[in-house]
Amino acid sequence: MSVARVTEISSTSAVSFEDALKGGIDRANKTLRNVKGAWVKEQQVDVKDGKISGYRVNMLVTFVLDD
Repeated sequence: MSVARVTEISSTSAVSFEDALKGGIDRANKTLRNVKGAWVKEQQVDVKDGKISGYRVNMLVTFVLDD
């Protein structure tokens, strides 16, 4: 039997939502072991002078706990 935990993280990018998502997963893998998946909870954009200046993704990351 395995037990998993879910933690919420936020990641930003000046390029795209996909880049923010990849950056968040890469960073989660540096701290958490056994990352198995993520669910995108929210996507937001920052706007400056009428143009998109940043992308933010809030996600729930699932990882399996060690025995």
